[in-house]
Amino acid sequence: MAQGFGRRAAIAGLGAAALPHRARAQADAAWPVRPVRIVVPFTPGGSNDAMARPLAERLQARFGQPFVIENRPGAGSAVGVTMVAQSAPDGHTLLVTTSSVAAIAAVQGTGFDAAAELDTVALLARSPLIVLVRPDSPIRTMPDIVRMDRERPGTLTFATSGPGSTTHIMTELFNLRAGTRLTHVPYRGTAPALTDVVAGRVDLMFTTIASAAGQIRGNLLRILAYTDDGRPDGTPAAPTVREGGIDYVGNIWWGLFGPRGLPTAVRARLNAAVNETLRDPAFARYLAGEGAVPAPLSPEEFAGFLRSEIATLREVVAAARIRAD
Repeated sequence: MAQGFGRRAAIAGLGAAALPHRARAQADAAWPVRPVRIVVPFTPGGSNDAMARPLAERLQARFGQPFVIENRPGAGSAVGVTMVAQSAPDGHTLLVTTSSVAAIAAVQGTGFDAAAELDTVALLARSPLIVLVRPDSPIRTMPDIVRMDRERPGTLTFATSGPGSTTHIMTELFNLRAGTRLTHVPYRGTAPALTDVVAGRVDLMFTTIASAAGQIRGNLLRILAYTDDGRPDGTPAAPTVREGGIDYVGNIWWGLFGPRGLPTAVRARLNAAVNETLRDPAFARYLAGEGAVPAPLSPEEFAGFLRSEIATLREVVAAARIRAD
């Protein structure tokens, strides 16, 4: 009799323990139950807004709740990223940001590790960088950069939007892979950096297609090479750096993240919705207009990609002794 009661009590106890799990599963299935905010850790109008806003419209139509963009700039995106990392992991606060999130993790002394403090949801798009020079520059090919640097080490200069920026790290990665010693000339933003390359005060610049579109259309700057082979439709023809015989590949990318501990079911539903959007030809054409190509991955594949990116960037940061401004 006592033995039977013990068995019944144990079964009842198991049922009670399962209740929180059932409640959590039901809550995950019901998500979203209120508006979802998508934090963009930059000022309005940039490439991150260009990725986040049309995506938010698609997700709102898919899930029936408002997906609201909230711009939280500051400290090179660290303010907005940290805010999301510290939010409740219930799927109602998300983050759209660029590969700067990996750069933040890589720059020494930040104390922030994107791979540890955020959950990857979906990789959105990638874009090769472009190597730009003046139309009348004696640099005609990527091998010219290597040759000229070896003839006069450290003489050639490159502009960036600031120390520790993604373009700074990616150009130092080129230095590392090509064995060159191009000299860094930092600016406070991409626009003044491009202005000085156009004026001939700096020799070259690695930057995004979208940021230099006006100078390229106006024949003020010439594309020497793309840093990867994922060139969007409609962009000017030019070889890749690797086609120039230099073992170097680099790009920027945009991704959707959530706080660490995001429910698996919510993460999976978001990933499926985003990847469906990325497979839409109309959305792909929109991305091409922004100089990017769709890059759908599973959450797990994106997590592996992020870890690899951070490892590579940390190698560069250590070798070039990069510090954020």
